[in-house]
Amino acid sequence: MYTTSIAIQILPDVSDLKKVCSIVDAVIAYIASTGCHYEVGPFETVVEGDFDTLMAILKRCQEIPIEQGAPSTKAYVKIFHNPAGVLTINEKIDKYREKD
Repeated sequence: MYTTSIAIQILPDVSDLKKVCSIVDAVIAYIASTGCHYEVGPFETVVEGDFDTLMAILKRCQEIPIEQGAPSTKAYVKIFHNPAGVLTINEKIDKYREKD
């Protein structure tokens, strides 16, 4: 059971589109390395887990762009926390996925 889900959109302050994509890829690779369940979307990445873990992930997602050469970064974040549990990504969108 997940108690928290967050949606993270990272916008590094870099004008070169290839560099922006490279930085965002590094952030997503980090998220993947955490072992948390996540899904990448066209505007944001959704991650599920417990509150403290996700807050640590969110903090790290702010640090990576700076380490990758961005002078600053913006993040747009949505947080849903419920100690009794939250609907998972799959519960929210499986009905909209194409079936093979």
